[in-house]
Amino acid sequence: VYLWFLAPLYCLHLYCHDHGRIQVSSLCIVKMVLGFLLASFGFVEFFYILLERSEEIEQHMIFLLSPIIRSMTVILALCIIQLERIRGCRSSVFLFLFWVLAVVCSLVPLRAKIQLAIDEGIDSDTVRYVAFFSYVTIQVVQLFLCCFADLPPEGKNAFEKNPCPVKDASFLSKILFWWFTGLVVKGYRTPLAAEDLWTLREEDTSHKIISVLQEDWTVECAKIQKQEKALTSGVALGSRLPDQAQLLRKLHKEQSSGFFLLRTLARKFGPYFLTGTMCIILHDAFMFAIPQVLSLLLGFMRDEEAPLWKGYFYATLMFLLSCLQSLFNHQYMYTCFTVGMRVKTAVMGLVYRKSLVINSAARRTCTVGEIVNLVSADTQKLMDFVVYFNAVWLAPIEIALCLFFLWQHLGPSALAGIATVILIFPLNGLIAKKRSKLQEIQMKFMDGRIKLMNEILNGIKILKFYAWEKAFLEQVLGYREKELKALKKSQILYSISIASFNSSSFMIAFAMFGVYVMLDDKNILDAQKVFVSMALINILKTPLSQLPFAISTTMQAVVSLKRLGKYLCSEELKEDNVLKASLGSDGEDVLIENGTFSWSAEGPPCLKKISIQVPRGSLVAVVGHVGSGKSSLLSAMLGETEKRSGRVAVKGSTAYVPQQAWIQNATVQDNIIFGREKLKTWYHRVLEACALLPDLNILPAGDATEIGEKGLNLSGGQKQRVSLARAVYRKADVYLLDDPLSAVDAHVGQHIFDKVIGPKGVLRDKTRILVTHGTSFLPQADLILVLVNGEITESGSYQELLSRRGAFADFIHTFASTDRKETGSRRSNARLSMVDFMPFSRDLGDTTNTNLQNMEPVSETEQEQVPEELGKLTEVDKAHTGRVRLEMYQKYFKTIGLAIIIPIVFLYAFQQGASLAYNYWLSMWADDPIVNGTQIDADLKLSVFGALGFVQGIAVFGTTVAISICGIIASRHLHMDLLLNVLHSPMSFFECTPSGNLLNRFAKEIDAIDCMVPEGLKMMLSYVFKLMEVCIIVLMATPFAAVIILPLAFLYAFVQSFYVATSCQLRRLEAVSRSPIYTHFNETVQGASVIRAFGDQSRFILQANDRVDFNQTSYFPRFVATRWLAVNLEFVGNGVVLAAAILSVMGRDTLSPGIVGLAVSHSLQVTAILSWIVRSWTDVENNIVSVERVNEYADTAKEASWSIEDSSLPLSWPQTGTIEFQDYGLQYRKGLELALKGITLQIHEREKVGIVGRTGAGKSSLALGIFRILEAAKGKIFIDGVDIANIGLHDLRSRITIIPQDPVLFSGSLRMNLDPFDTYTDEEVWSSLELAHLKNFVSNLPDKLNHECSEGGENLSLGQRQLVCLARALLRKTKILVLDEATAAVDLETDTLIQSTIRTQFEDCTVLTIAHRLNTIMDYTRVIVMDRGHISEMDSPTNLIAQQGQFFRMCREAGLV
Repeated sequence: VYLWFLAPLYCLHLYCHDHGRIQVSSLCIVKMVLGFLLASFGFVEFFYILLERSEEIEQHMIFLLSPIIRSMTVILALCIIQLERIRGCRSSVFLFLFWVLAVVCSLVPLRAKIQLAIDEGIDSDTVRYVAFFSYVTIQVVQLFLCCFADLPPEGKNAFEKNPCPVKDASFLSKILFWWFTGLVVKGYRTPLAAEDLWTLREEDTSHKIISVLQEDWTVECAKIQKQEKALTSGVALGSRLPDQAQLLRKLHKEQSSGFFLLRTLARKFGPYFLTGTMCIILHDAFMFAIPQVLSLLLGFMRDEEAPLWKGYFYATLMFLLSCLQSLFNHQYMYTCFTVGMRVKTAVMGLVYRKSLVINSAARRTCTVGEIVNLVSADTQKLMDFVVYFNAVWLAPIEIALCLFFLWQHLGPSALAGIATVILIFPLNGLIAKKRSKLQEIQMKFMDGRIKLMNEILNGIKILKFYAWEKAFLEQVLGYREKELKALKKSQILYSISIASFNSSSFMIAFAMFGVYVMLDDKNILDAQKVFVSMALINILKTPLSQLPFAISTTMQAVVSLKRLGKYLCSEELKEDNVLKASLGSDGEDVLIENGTFSWSAEGPPCLKKISIQVPRGSLVAVVGHVGSGKSSLLSAMLGETEKRSGRVAVKGSTAYVPQQAWIQNATVQDNIIFGREKLKTWYHRVLEACALLPDLNILPAGDATEIGEKGLNLSGGQKQRVSLARAVYRKADVYLLDDPLSAVDAHVGQHIFDKVIGPKGVLRDKTRILVTHGTSFLPQADLILVLVNGEITESGSYQELLSRRGAFADFIHTFASTDRKETGSRRSNARLSMVDFMPFSRDLGDTTNTNLQNMEPVSETEQEQVPEELGKLTEVDKAHTGRVRLEMYQKYFKTIGLAIIIPIVFLYAFQQGASLAYNYWLSMWADDPIVNGTQIDADLKLSVFGALGFVQGIAVFGTTVAISICGIIASRHLHMDLLLNVLHSPMSFFECTPSGNLLNRFAKEIDAIDCMVPEGLKMMLSYVFKLMEVCIIVLMATPFAAVIILPLAFLYAFVQSFYVATSCQLRRLEAVSRSPIYTHFNETVQGASVIRAFGDQSRFILQANDRVDFNQTSYFPRFVATRWLAVNLEFVGNGVVLAAAILSVMGRDTLSPGIVGLAVSHSLQVTAILSWIVRSWTDVENNIVSVERVNEYADTAKEASWSIEDSSLPLSWPQTGTIEFQDYGLQYRKGLELALKGITLQIHEREKVGIVGRTGAGKSSLALGIFRILEAAKGKIFIDGVDIANIGLHDLRSRITIIPQDPVLFSGSLRMNLDPFDTYTDEEVWSSLELAHLKNFVSNLPDKLNHECSEGGENLSLGQRQLVCLARALLRKTKILVLDEATAAVDLETDTLIQSTIRTQFEDCTVLTIAHRLNTIMDYTRVIVMDRGHISEMDSPTNLIAQQGQFFRMCREAGLV
């Protein structure tokens, strides 16, 4: 009947879904042959009946028809097999069910036949028996064959490396997840590595998911913008809206954008999700069938007359229903997780693409930390939402059904149960609401903490130079305390809610049974009523516990959707900001007509009335004071600013060198080539022109050296030159250069100008727009633009501007005697050969040139064979292998302390004891004999029952609160340790550890230790004790069950151990592959303007896709592992149900219904308990990994201690400021050669010493040595006669001052940036600002000293940041001042101001200046010339010039002699 009715529909389905043809396989042939055999049996039987029994046929027509019908059915099945083969269906659910039904239907006749054969003997009708038994056997074989999948369709098996076996799995293997077993076994034998994982299925890849979604979302976005426009135009007519209305509109926009995002996702993933929803509905049907069968079973136990087969039938039926229930449940979960995974991919892709097109105004509203949070936290919330969403509407239906069945059993007293539910619910609703508020508070503090950590990690060098770690440590711990306070409140509330849930089944039972007994003495509680009700109440608990969770998950998801929607709808850069045209024949390459630009649509314009025409191939110099809008002008040409009016046109491709070099965490070569193919000769020319060859010789692995994040292990000059080389390598048409020469020495700058930018450089035919502070290059520019306050005041060639005698001419006359300048630069052009840049000593004389020629090809071949390890810098986040080590658990529990742990375990035992007692009490009550239609002492029984239950509830509350508090104690300690370990690490640690890894520890891992570990422990302990209780009860009822429970326990342990090994490793692989996603995100967000300028968005999007996909390859098997385990374990659990039921049936004469009811209703919970134990156990194992990862940094190298107890340092040290180096040497990392070699040097008090030398000569290393950022490899440094190696780092660093090369500000008030410890008065701060020439600027700010600096100080220009650093130094006013190229980013005028400030304010201090501009140190008492780690010359400037050595040549190049 099944086959004939459904075959037409199924054929139609196959007709619609064609997957390609499958070739005839051996499997198919065997199926066909057996099928024909089956069909032939029918026909043989037909003829046999015709011949043998012709006289009986008249009465029994049915005997003749039945074999024919059977045969026809089998033939239909064979036709369907062929149709499936042609349409490419590899494993058929339809036929599988057909064969199952066929076998099941044969069971009854089979038993009858066997019985008959036993009674009569086989001889009576041998042919019939043989035929029948072979018929049944073949049916079973057919069923078995249906469990395998056929070959893949033709043309579909395109070769894939390690494809996912789910494609080749049969229907049965899919529902039982057996296709996964291979990986589990592999993971058990050897720890899994990334290459063992399967490649993602096509439908799970980023490319496939996002390509469709992107289009849909763009359409939705357009709709939102339309709504916006309609609203704004409506407003424009009237006056300005009052503030409330504006707020409402903003909220409405966020709401709607979240809703639109949800709609887009639902369109894409809805259909697949619905199949999962079907599964969960079926699961519910089976779930409710089980108590009905239990009721029948208990009825059978009471009824002495009932035949035995009924009992066995009920027992088996319960087992089958339980199995089906778990199968459907896990199919549903699998679907949900798959959808969740795809949603995650989709959202990450959308956010990443958005971060490449978001405009600067919108970019300022969200920090990098927030964007990374969108990708990490909010996507996770959405994934949870997918899993729990169905519970939101299913749970109420399930609850209603439970109450309906309870009403059937207990009549109106079921209403008492409803009343209890209604009481529990609002309580939990309130708690959930309060908790979500607390969670928001906690998230806010967490965001603040992560943002602060991000800045600390970015500015760690500054923190160390200024000895500010403690101030920031306090800030972080301040956030952390507030965060934990919110968490603690939330956990206590949560404990109330857990306690009310755990005792909910008791409270409902108590209310119902109480009312039932009180209503009427004739109401008797027998086993059937009690235990069927209990089973129903246990079912009721699931939806009751899921509902609040589902609601809170939904609420969180709504918040996340709003956040994501808001970000994805934020303003984008307008395409029409810049008109892009292809290169015409001639004319202007860059054209701005009457342009006014601002950084945000509302903000004040940063550039006004700009009109520029830049002809093809010309060099334009842009000059002006700090903050006059030079960088904004370049941004306007790139289309990064809001164009208020006018038009901008740029022809051809652009390349952009930003003022602060943006360097990727990749090799030097990758940074320069930037995604293009490598052309050897051109690449070499670029390196030579950008003066990078000498640097590559110094780097450990040449151009294969990996550069740390943000270029950590390169000096400022090297970063800038790599950034320039990247642009030059591009061969673009228009070059926008934002002060690329500021961070390099004068003669390297001159070299780069001549070889790259100038009229004879590599780029001479290109259009170049150069922002510069160096006056020496101006004579060679074709056009000079002078910017003042965002307007172009003068423009023209150098000579024109001089002859105009405007502000520019005055400026030049002040700063350079022009004639000398020009001849100087001309002469230096003639003379500036590569020799000066070769890191050979001068004695080689003229041979150098010939050497160069011979060197070139050699160096290229050498370059190829660089061993991998040499250039590696950053440590990839490594996955630990194998099971979590016991020490981690010890470490975790040790942080809590034994004193708290032991009472907790006792509390748990006590709680479960109470639970056992009240359940056993119930069964005794149910078995109470009935006297005159009533039971005696009902009141007493009820009150004992109530008391036991109440005690259990209190115990539950106690245990959960205790564990939460423990978790908070542990996480406070662990976070503190991590923070101290990181802050105490030396600089080298930060250079080789990507900040993404560290942030991951502070965000994700600490979050796991805060919430997940205690949660898992709570669950695990409560379920382990619960399981013990169930086993005790089953054994009390049927001691014989031990025979079954023990082997099952071993099987369980066996499966569990397989799973945990694999799951932990998968979890680790997933965590490790997550870090690169965030690191890449971070980089992209920071370098978005460069990526856009080079037009490389698509390449970066591909990289992001790869990283997300790589992460998903380990995430996918991770959740399948859980399903694999659960399905296989639940069969074990269902075995316990079967055992309890069958043994009860066997022993029905000796057992009372009460005890059977107790045993069977408890055994029904085993499956759930088992899967929960494993889940919580693996959760704990998986999250303990977080303890492991947080603990990782405990063993890394640390700096010397910050302060030394009872040190004899006087408070006023250093008083004179003398510095003495004795045979001092220093290296950057173990194994690298010394960066400073045997320096011996004496610096007297109040001496002003300049340190010069080419890049990489070891100038900055001296400063690092004095501050002990790097410890001495040999020798000593004395300050005021004290060996600095013997004092605490903070004592040293807080008493000397540096103005560093990269000005770093932290987000917070300007005041905090100057004085984080609040040690100075406001007057002192203002006077330091006045001396740093910032007083006017700061007093014009609306908040004055409380002006909020944005992340990294991005709302101040680079020059202003440099001045803030100067103000810091002036405020500290120590006896020793070190200036590290501090004037690199400042225009000449400001530079002169700074220099004069330093001369007057630090007159009685020792000043060491690492200089690039030689004119700044010409009046110093001494100059030290460094060369490759040695001091090559040292004397007063005049004497050195007289000696005509290296210093003299440098001065000559700079045009100073």
